[in-house]
Amino acid sequence: MKIFIGADHRGFELKEYLKEKLKENNYHVEDLGNFVYDPNDDYPDFALEVGERVASEKGNVGILICGSGAGVCFTVNKVKGIRGSLAFNSEMAKKMKADDDINVLCLASDFIDEENAWEIVKAFLETKFKNEEKYLRRIKKVNEYENKNYTGD
Repeated sequence: MKIFIGADHRGFELKEYLKEKLKENNYHVEDLGNFVYDPNDDYPDFALEVGERVASEKGNVGILICGSGAGVCFTVNKVKGIRGSLAFNSEMAKKMKADDDINVLCLASDFIDEENAWEIVKAFLETKFKNEEKYLRRIKKVNEYENKNYTGD
């Protein structure tokens, strides 16, 4: 499994921290930017890139970080096939992965510290989807709606 990670200026420091923690723990990480702190960058650039890569390379996941977490979350969910969600603690991350099979974790750098962020990321990566009928049925309904209304290129 490959982990695509991205962040704007408000999430840059936390992204760098998490990227190193992931590497230390033998995860395959691909940083999709920003690669330098730039106070004028825009979160959609990184969210869309991570979303596109996760959607096109099945079996991989993404982690996105901005100040509130909201911007990267609503942006990445515009990409067909993405189920991104914002987590503020490890229990949320576990529940979202187990029940909803999220494939992109969104984090709010303004509201969580490095230690909490690492615990959330570990929970996201270590939790398995329950793969039970009721959860599959719900995801299928979302996918059917998405496919019916998709107007991408």
